[in-house]
Amino acid sequence: MTTEAKSISPALSDQSAWTAQLRKKTRWGEGLVESSLFVVGVLTIFITISIVIVLGDQAYLFFAEPEVTFHEFFLTTTWQPQIGQFGIWALVSATLTTSAIAISVALPLGLSAAIYLSEYANPRARAILKPILEILAGVPTVVYGYFALLFVSPILRNLIGVEKIGVYNMLAAGLVMGIMILPLISSMSEDALSAVPNSLREAAYAMGATRLEASTQVIVPAALSGIGASVIVGISRAVGETMIVAIASGAGPKFSFNPLDAAETMTGHIARISGGDLPYGTVDYTSLFAIALMLFLITLVLNLISQWIIARFREQYE
Repeated sequence: MTTEAKSISPALSDQSAWTAQLRKKTRWGEGLVESSLFVVGVLTIFITISIVIVLGDQAYLFFAEPEVTFHEFFLTTTWQPQIGQFGIWALVSATLTTSAIAISVALPLGLSAAIYLSEYANPRARAILKPILEILAGVPTVVYGYFALLFVSPILRNLIGVEKIGVYNMLAAGLVMGIMILPLISSMSEDALSAVPNSLREAAYAMGATRLEASTQVIVPAALSGIGASVIVGISRAVGETMIVAIASGAGPKFSFNPLDAAETMTGHIARISGGDLPYGTVDYTSLFAIALMLFLITLVLNLISQWIIARFREQYE
């Protein structure tokens, strides 16, 4: 063994012993953090299971009523529990309509803002504009609701005609819902775009692509999984929105996909009916849990689609 090797060997030996000593040393802080995270994870699962149990139990009481049938609930379009009609599509149609309007507003605007912040804005502009955009996420939804009713709806009536669109309509509610979920989509999409390696940008520029071509033909496709996930999350947020639709959309179940009509969404109906004095155990009371279970299933499906999109289009970069 050479002199140099002899001098290196003790150093390696001391380093190995020091590493082993660190591993054996008890770190109570790390154990506390690990235990806390485990408890929080278990608590989250417990709360989710509890919600499902409560919804399922009360929804079972609803479907156990002799006047309620699965065929009527899922395939008819009139919701009037007072006279024994339970067609959920009267509420689902309004929910889907307002959510479709919201995502048609939030997706192009949010994605455009994300592309600008990620690819065009300098660090100073990004540091100023992104927090300003995210302020919209902190506005209470009841404020959005009255904004839709008192500002957006009158503008739409002046543009379209007061004889064609009423004070309460799904279009105003959907437009304002789009403004509400815009920060969510733009923020998540901007994070996905920023995570794309710079090597892809440099390669696109080296091939002669302009900044717009690199953004739309290289960067956006590379971040498609994150963008798709943001869209699904935005749709889920729109489907579950309550106050905007309760204030601006209308207060009567109506099967319609016409955005100019006034119609009640599932969340709006739950908010309106649950605010009254419903006797416990009545069909009106248990119907709220059936609607809530339907909302839960829609959100679950959307989340499963989001996971599939992420797994299907995720790009792995070294």
